[in-house]
Amino acid sequence: MASVRCGVKGVFVATHDATTVPLVVLTDSGERSLPIFIGLWEAVSINSAKNKEILSRPFTHDLFLDLVTKFSITIHHLRIDSIEDGIYYAQLVLSTNQQKEYIDCRPSDGIALALRADVPIFVDENVLAMAGQKTADLPAMVDLSAFLRK
Repeated sequence: MASVRCGVKGVFVATHDATTVPLVVLTDSGERSLPIFIGLWEAVSINSAKNKEILSRPFTHDLFLDLVTKFSITIHHLRIDSIEDGIYYAQLVLSTNQQKEYIDCRPSDGIALALRADVPIFVDENVLAMAGQKTADLPAMVDLSAFLRK
């Protein structure tokens, strides 16, 4: 199945009744958005990478990127390839010595790494068809940075 290149629209907190849940929103070049609910620390890491923040101490994602770089491994791209029972699955595609390796990862970790490595994020068309939403239909959200400043 074909994959669609997507960008990170932003990292948000969805508010609903008595709960708040962090999410990252990917978007294709059209009107489709893909909201993925994630953990708070992953949201903070993705937001930090998206905003190109330089922190005094590295996040785990920074450590991973330093490690692969030191061992001449290149992050090629992230591919979010399926969704089952509301859980997204992804493959981080690495290359070394002219050979590609596919590493199973959580999409949130893959997105944090892809942003840091400045590599593309692809989403299978089937995933977008199943879980994508029109941007106008997304739930009420607050930008993570604004939420954390409160």
